[in-house]
This record gives sequence, C-alpha cells and structure tokens, in this order.
Amino acid sequence: MGRVTDRREIVRIDLSAGTAVRRMDSISGEEPLEIRVGARADGRQPRRPLAVTMRTPGDDIDLAIGFLLTEGVIRDAGDIVTAQLCAGTDTPNTYNVVDIVLADGVPPPDTDPARAFYTTTSCGVCGKASIDAIRTRSPWRLADSPLTVPAAVLATLPDRLRAAQQAFDRTGGLHAAGLFTADGELVLVREDVGRHNAVDKVIGRAVAEHLLPLDRHVLLVSGRASFELTQKAWMAGIPLLAAVSAPSSLAVDLAHEAGMTLVGFLRGATMNVYAGAQRITQPERDQAAVR
Repeated sequence: MGRVTDRREIVRIDLSAGTAVRRMDSISGEEPLEIRVGARADGRQPRRPLAVTMRTPGDDIDLAIGFLLTEGVIRDAGDIVTAQLCAGTDTPNTYNVVDIVLADGVPPPDTDPARAFYTTTSCGVCGKASIDAIRTRSPWRLADSPLTVPAAVLATLPDRLRAAQQAFDRTGGLHAAGLFTADGELVLVREDVGRHNAVDKVIGRAVAEHLLPLDRHVLLVSGRASFELTQKAWMAGIPLLAAVSAPSSLAVDLAHEAGMTLVGFLRGATMNVYAGAQRITQPERDQAAVR
C-alpha cells in the first residue's frame, strides 16, 4: 500500500548560517489511482477504467465513491454493490486500483478509452473530454437549507482544520478539506496533494455513512475555492463552502446559481462573503454596519 508520506535525502541550505547539510526530509506521497466502474451483470469480467487521478494514497475507496457522486454517476450509497481495492498490475503490488460494481438499474458511465480522463493533483475538470462534460446536475436545492452559522464560529474553523492535519505537519505539502457542523464541530477531515481529491474523500465517506444531503454542514478547504470545488459541494448538498484563499469568478457565479453561501479569505477575524450572506449571522451591532 502506498504511503501518505515518504522520505528522501535533501541538501538543506541556510544562507544566514552559511551551511549546506545533507539530511532526510518527509515529503507528501503521490501515486496514480485508477477508478474502474461497471455493472454487476459484467460477472467476472474486469470493470473498465473510467478515470485515473493523481492522489495521496489513503481513503482510496472514499475518494472513488466521492468522485462518482460528484461526477453524477451515482446518487447515494445504494447505487453501489461493492467497492474494493485491487492489486493492479504493478510489481510489487501497490493497490492503486479501485473497482466499483454498480447496482442493478444504475446506468454505467461511458468508459470509452477515448473519453476516459486523467486528473492531476492541481486540476480535476481539466481532463474532461468536452466543455459540456464539465457541468454536472445536482439533485439538491440549497436554497431550502435551514443552515445558519455565526461569523464568530466560521472564524475558528481554519485553526481547527489545521490542528487536524497530521500529514501536513510532517510534509507541509498537503491540502485539506474539513466537514463541520453549524456550531463548529469537526465531523470529517481528509488530506491529499490534490484539493479536489481531499474534497472527494470527505464526500465519499459521507456517502458511505448515508449522511447526504449535507444540508446542515459547512465545507472548509485549505486552498482556494474553484468552480470545481463549488460544484462538488453542490452535488453533496452542502450549502456553505469556505476557503482560506480566494474564489474564482466561476465559483462565485455557480454559488449564486446554486443558492450556496461562498466565503473566501477566511483568515483570523476577517472573511469575504461572495454569495449567500444571509446564512452568516453576526452580532446586532455588526449587522447594523453592513451596507
């Protein structure tokens, strides 16, 4: 099994001390994961590859399930009969393949090799075969979510997420996604070299635990809020997406379309609310100052 972190020899240069020292350093693990999907009627025939994503090993089945949910292949855990890690063809075996059998009546995705896509750690939608394939259709009306979150609670979430990032402490090279309740309780946290993978791992675990829709939860990501992450949150029924960095223009537009609250630059006591400000409550003295 691939490891979350690995060790490599480096040369540590310190100009202030005038030193150059060889030492071992921890780095983030990154390996390809092939996701295979097919119907139960395929019998003993191997499922066909749908996608390959570069990810940090760990929580791979959650990643695959979350990926299928956010790509619109499945709607809930009942759409999956089995999901298992397979050895693949590598020597030694790395278990970098997830094989998923869909329930009867669930249409399998198009696994034509010409249309199967590859996703990097920095981009998920960039492997899609066409512009039309970028958008997925969510079954959830986020405008109906009753969620409200005090701004003071939101302000505490980055520190709570950071405290739960065990692999980041060793490598400094992993993104994180955290699922929180409205009162700031951390429900799930996952790390990965890819922001989209970290989110898929969180969503996949929520699918497996039958928690969807996540209409009373907040999703916090350690990087920026892209169109893709906003779409993934919508597909899981998450009404509030927060990021410690900036959103993109398409992320803001999609949040407005979905009825989602989108928060960026969530750092310390400040934050920017780009959509859905009505979900974030403030003390009365602060509300009066909002124009």
